[in-house]
Amino acid sequence: MNRAERTARNFKIVLSYDGTDYHGWQIQPGKRTIQGTIEEALSKIARKRIAVIGAGRTDAGVHARGQAAHFKAALSLAEPELFKALNALLPDDIRITALEEVPLDFHARRDAKGKIYQYRIRLSREIDPFVVRYALHWPSPLNLKRMREAARLFQRKGDFSGFSSNRLLHPVREIVRSELHKKGDEIVVTLEAGGFLRYMVRTIVGTLLEVGRGRIEPAAIEEIFRDKKRTLASPTAPAKGLCLLKVIY
Repeated sequence: MNRAERTARNFKIVLSYDGTDYHGWQIQPGKRTIQGTIEEALSKIARKRIAVIGAGRTDAGVHARGQAAHFKAALSLAEPELFKALNALLPDDIRITALEEVPLDFHARRDAKGKIYQYRIRLSREIDPFVVRYALHWPSPLNLKRMREAARLFQRKGDFSGFSSNRLLHPVREIVRSELHKKGDEIVVTLEAGGFLRYMVRTIVGTLLEVGRGRIEPAAIEEIFRDKKRTLASPTAPAKGLCLLKVIY
């Protein structure tokens, strides 16, 4: 074991970001990503590459208020100084909101018990330039009663193959909260689960929008669960309305 390994410390961070101008969380060659930007900032502090492990991957254009991650580094900085230094080096659309040293065996992804996502739909004839980056603009009528009825059908443990682009992961997931509320001019969909498949939240929202438009009945959701296949009844909603609110430990 070398000296760096002996003095390594493990840090957990909670961060928020506007994902509009990024190609998602995960590092991709030649593309601007959240993970890559944080690792670049850390490398300036540590003077070497530091790997940052996120609790999960957010796709291009998806936002976060409570993403979590961890990194191990042999740093002498106290937590408040490291917190300040990181934010000083990060762009304004990525902010570390909490930083703490944790046991060396803490792992942001493996130790996560659940995640809460929120999707915003803005009901307005005109696009609001102060909201358009963070909510789906929807100028047409939607049947909220039917959408609420449909939202309740997703609160279950089941095979979500019909509501994701999953090809490799085990498709059974348990959604413990599936709520739809109207707040002012917005519809807000909140989903909580131990884990989500790729595009799962956005596909659920896309399906709810099809219900609200009257294109499918809420009962069609049960058919999609039974068939376990993606159909035109379960489109993927745009990324910009989605935000990772919290990672639960």
